Amino acid sequence: MNFIEIFEIWVIAFSTLALFSFLYKDNPIYKLAEHIFAGLSAGYYVGLIWDTVILQQLWNPMLDGRWWLIFPGILGILMFARFFPKFSWVSRTSLAFVMATTAGIFLISQLHGLVLPQLKATMLPLVSDAGIAATFSSIIVIIGVISTLIYFYFSKEHVGALGVTAKVGIWFIMISFGAHFGYTVMGRVSLLIGRVQFLYEDWIGSFSQIF
Repeated sequence: MNFIEIFEIWVIAFSTLALFSFLYKDNPIYKLAEHIFAGLSAGYYVGLIWDTVILQQLWNPMLDGRWWLIFPGILGILMFARFFPKFSWVSRTSLAFVMATTAGIFLISQLHGLVLPQLKATMLPLVSDAGIAATFSSIIVIIGVISTLIYFYFSKEHVGALGVTAKVGIWFIMISFGAHFGYTVMGRVSLLIGRVQFLYEDWIGSFSQIF
């Protein structure tokens, strides 16, 4: 392990411990690491957008003859009008265009990624050739979807059979929230394990190279 590798390990270890120091209390070392991380992230994304968006998707294609890309380029330039209070209203045109296209793309992606697969899952045959477990899973999916939809049906008071079904829907909603929360916690714990493993193996292991 050469000097450059050891130096990189110590810089990463210092940044990790500086961020973990917030678990004790807010302190100047944590703020220093936070500002460094924010600055590096901002610089990285500026360079990334310049290379992948401005150069690859706007400037270079225009040089190749796709001159009509000047119109989205102008819309992008108009976004900077917000820095000038007198002309800030000009940026609303670009902002409205971005919001409309983003909403349209997001709507289609959610429709194909969530709504249609969920509809397909509720249209599967109840009795499956895969066995009792698959049949039981199909029944649970149908009960969960119907009871959850009934919970969000507010045109009639949730009493009687409708109220019981709505309460079943609440259970399915809470189970879904719990599963999502557990998945998020597992992801964060895996990141913590990776950092602790780095400190234990790489950082502490580098002591033998120094001393």
